[in-house]
Amino acid sequence: MNPTGWKEFESAPQASSATLDALRELAVSLLSDNMARSGGAIGLRPYHRPRPMAGTAITVRTRGGDNLAIHRAFDYCRPGDVLVIDGAGEVTQALMGDIMASFAQSLGVQGLVIDGAIRDVGALSQRDFPVYARGVTHRGPYKNGPGEINVPVTVGGMVVHPGDIVVGDEDGVLAIAPADVEAVIAGARKQAAKEAAALKSIAEGRFDRSWVIPQRDRMMNG
Repeated sequence: MNPTGWKEFESAPQASSATLDALRELAVSLLSDNMARSGGAIGLRPYHRPRPMAGTAITVRTRGGDNLAIHRAFDYCRPGDVLVIDGAGEVTQALMGDIMASFAQSLGVQGLVIDGAIRDVGALSQRDFPVYARGVTHRGPYKNGPGEINVPVTVGGMVVHPGDIVVGDEDGVLAIAPADVEAVIAGARKQAAKEAAALKSIAEGRFDRSWVIPQRDRMMNG
């Protein structure tokens, strides 16, 4: 039986390597556009050299400034996972730094998404291991608990369920339900082709802006 305030559940099935490879080739903005432009984390920023991130969510909910549950969550991580940490947006104590990020990378974790603070950003910023966080502080964490592992969490206003597919690039982080991922990929690929055609039309001086005035008129007369 789990004690009050402490829960651990088995990790969800992982996304296929083919799905993750496909997602890494698509901009998060394209994926977001095919999810009604209403999802994704807000207020988290990357602290690493640019590199696309995609992996299966292992989730952690912890008390702000305490990382005992994160250390335990490493035992649930597999190569191809992304560790998603709900630290309640607390930035007065860092939840992790270079040592824990390096250990996560050694496990094959594909990235860290932290609604909380980190430290050692000088070292982390020199590497391409994806680390997204809300803030930075030199003040280290406590290790008292409580915490929950593989439960639904919220990071930057985005709900992430265990097993969701988490993607990230310079624009931010997005979670995709496994049941939706193939449709989202297909839509993003079509939009990528459409945007490539638009860029080509700009280069050739034939970019179509004929919709702007009619749309303005509809808005003014609506």
